[in-house]
Amino acid sequence: MSLIHRYQNNGYNIVLDINSGCIHVVDEVTYEVLPYMEEGLDTAAIVGKLGDQFSEEDIKTSVTECEKLKADGMLFTRDVYENAIDAFTKNRQTVVKALCLHIAHDCNLACRYCFAEEGEYHGRRALMSFEVGKKALDFLIANSGSRHNLEVDFFGGEPLMNWKVVKDLVAYGREQEKLHNKKFRFTLTTNGVLLNDEVMEFCNKEMGNVVLSIDGRKEVHDFMRPFRKGAGSYDLILPKFEKFAESRHQDKYYVRGTFTHHNLDFSQDVLHLADLGFKQISVEPVVADPSEEYALREEDLPKIMEEYDLLAKEMIKREKEGKGFNFFHFMIDLTGGPCVYKRLSGCGSGTEYLAVTPWGDFYPCHQFVGEEEYLMGNVDEGITRPDIQKDFGCCNVYTKPACKECFARFYCSGGCAANGYHAHKDIRSNYEIGCELQRKRVECAIMIKAALAED
Repeated sequence: MSLIHRYQNNGYNIVLDINSGCIHVVDEVTYEVLPYMEEGLDTAAIVGKLGDQFSEEDIKTSVTECEKLKADGMLFTRDVYENAIDAFTKNRQTVVKALCLHIAHDCNLACRYCFAEEGEYHGRRALMSFEVGKKALDFLIANSGSRHNLEVDFFGGEPLMNWKVVKDLVAYGREQEKLHNKKFRFTLTTNGVLLNDEVMEFCNKEMGNVVLSIDGRKEVHDFMRPFRKGAGSYDLILPKFEKFAESRHQDKYYVRGTFTHHNLDFSQDVLHLADLGFKQISVEPVVADPSEEYALREEDLPKIMEEYDLLAKEMIKREKEGKGFNFFHFMIDLTGGPCVYKRLSGCGSGTEYLAVTPWGDFYPCHQFVGEEEYLMGNVDEGITRPDIQKDFGCCNVYTKPACKECFARFYCSGGCAANGYHAHKDIRSNYEIGCELQRKRVECAIMIKAALAED
């Protein structure tokens, strides 16, 4: 298993020390020296291997500098977590800290790629009652231990189809904060059809983050996100989203799109949204059954990789011109980053984070809703399947075979359990196309940091 990952991107020779997270931008000599050092070759042997490309002096200097980095714990560092992960997982007491409330299993759009089947989630259309939502918040408070900060996501379907219950639950949550020494961070995801001034005003007061669903260019968005009778939704929602983003000072929101086989030139959708003035942007690859005509395929990967490179270069250019924006998948904290637990185990689905259906059933996350084998309990009885919770708690980068050799494992934390399940019916497997794209995004994100650090 290699301890480093080296690659070339946009003229940079980049070396990632996988286990420490240290990143080095190196010259050509060092780029070629490092693999031989990892093999254990001494300086003389490396000179013998590379002497026809570089001078002996340059090779020796490079080896000396790399040895110093190694001694300082910044290069060829060993994995200190693998031997401790079992005890760490078994001894760590997890508490529930976030809920995804499916406030509406109904939708006013008919998006072609919707995993929720127009909000129905393999089941029936339904709106969550205040009583069910209240019990869900009570469950969260009761099962959050001493944790002060809690999160509740209002999700769907389309949450604004049940707007009064959203407002009533926020009010209830605010009452409970004072009684239990808790602080709720509420968030909302909306397609914008029912967005109006009253909703915006309320969200600006109460919602820590708002996700606005838009796929990019008008023709792309209208093709994938139409109304049920076929009309597009772009012209209706765009002015609302522009107004909303400005009302939030271009912060604490993001416009979120999905790209598919039909718009492999998705960098143009990202830049279209940036040109409209949006500063917080996420356009993510669709995850779909391979039989779907819009699904991403192996043969699409070279084009998608090229698009990420194009986007990364354009983002550097715009940042230097003072016209920068954030792209969710290129946002990596190279100095602090997630805590050790998050680096190893990911998003916390099934343990710290649960989804709640309109009738009060618990699932590990919104992408498992409707998969009856993952029904974990309900708001009246609590968790009735602790075995599922335990199974998710033991799911980490060391229990996923494909992650062990992957340089990006500490950035994606093993990827999405739901994607693995839907690809191979196993939460410890991986969605291969998703993994390829994740690795590329990490490489681009690191390159952007390197390029901007030059100035």
